[in-house]
Amino acid sequence: MLRLLNIELHKLKNSRASKILIFSYFALLTSIALIASIKFDIGPIQFHLAEQGIFNFPYIWHFNTFVASFLKFFLLLVIVSMMSNEYSNKTLKQNLIDGLSKKEFVLSKFYTVILFALVSTIFVFIVSLILGLIYSDYNELSIIFSGLEFLLAFFVNLIGFFSMGLFLGVLIKRSAFAVGAMCIWFIIENIGYNLLKWNIFKGTDIADYIFQFAPLRAMWNLIDEPFSRLGAVKTLASQVGEELNLDYAIHWYELAIILGWTFIFIYLSYFILRKRDL
Repeated sequence: MLRLLNIELHKLKNSRASKILIFSYFALLTSIALIASIKFDIGPIQFHLAEQGIFNFPYIWHFNTFVASFLKFFLLLVIVSMMSNEYSNKTLKQNLIDGLSKKEFVLSKFYTVILFALVSTIFVFIVSLILGLIYSDYNELSIIFSGLEFLLAFFVNLIGFFSMGLFLGVLIKRSAFAVGAMCIWFIIENIGYNLLKWNIFKGTDIADYIFQFAPLRAMWNLIDEPFSRLGAVKTLASQVGEELNLDYAIHWYELAIILGWTFIFIYLSYFILRKRDL
């Protein structure tokens, strides 16, 4: 495993574009802390976002993983560019000539996916812990370390998303087209979901049941939006006669669906390489 991972890290070290994207990604993750400085002063109304409880334990684990999940697109670009560079620089063929099997080649990419996901999760954990210790009203250990299942969900979410990017990179060979294919996939899923939800099966949960198995929809469903958990939002909803009783829990079957897609994407990547004449 370490040998295969070292091969990929060596390639990334020599890719300036990949280093810029990786640096930008972690810089943006750090910028979550800047949310604490957001203040709105509109006449007598003063609104300080950090004072609304977004950095309270254990809510911060939910909020930060939800926000950070939007930034994974930067590492997706690294993943798909890794594959396109293998074809354009002919390093894939050279690796195979040097004795690397196609299975080991795919595994080396998958290990890199896991490493990116793991480092991202640890980074979000550290940033969230620091922010929580500074701003949270609750600092008991039992409260601080409750809600960590959102970090697990974030980790699985990244693995599934990057594995999908890896598959598209193997399939299409060109990074720009692979990213475009991801966007088209997203559009098709949303058109299909909305068509079933608001036209064919209107007024039922059939569309939600069907599309919970679609890869991008499954990733989106894993970490629900956290804003409706805020006290200010609940108060506003109650004033207009709405009761917010939503399920924010991380369910095992949601994790299983994404892990299932991860296996499918990695296996299909290997299957394509095994059948393709390189």
